[in-house]
Amino acid sequence: MLSRIAKSLPAIAVLLMPCSGHAQDVPGIEICTVEKTMERRTSCLQSNVDFLQKTISKVTLDHQQKLDAANRQIEALKGTVIALQKFVDDLQKKTAEELKKKADAPLAKDAAPAAK
Repeated sequence: MLSRIAKSLPAIAVLLMPCSGHAQDVPGIEICTVEKTMERRTSCLQSNVDFLQKTISKVTLDHQQKLDAANRQIEALKGTVIALQKFVDDLQKKTAEELKKKADAPLAKDAAPAAK
């Protein structure tokens, strides 16, 4: 019983909300063929053109911002890759030097007793 009341509360709240008295002109694509006079049809078409131009501008700006963010991320990743490549190169050089020292060290120990 309580669950039914709880489920119906949002619907009741919507019904009790005050309604606005005036209709608003919501921008969007309108069907202009229903207009009888040429002036109204022309106005309707111009409204559609304006809406589409604003939508295109908004989408273009949004996509440009996404591209800029992606390019910044790519540049940051390039920097990280360069740093990692330098680290790996340094590590390889250090390892090669240590291996060379280890390889040379037993020869020096073996050579010393042979000289006695």
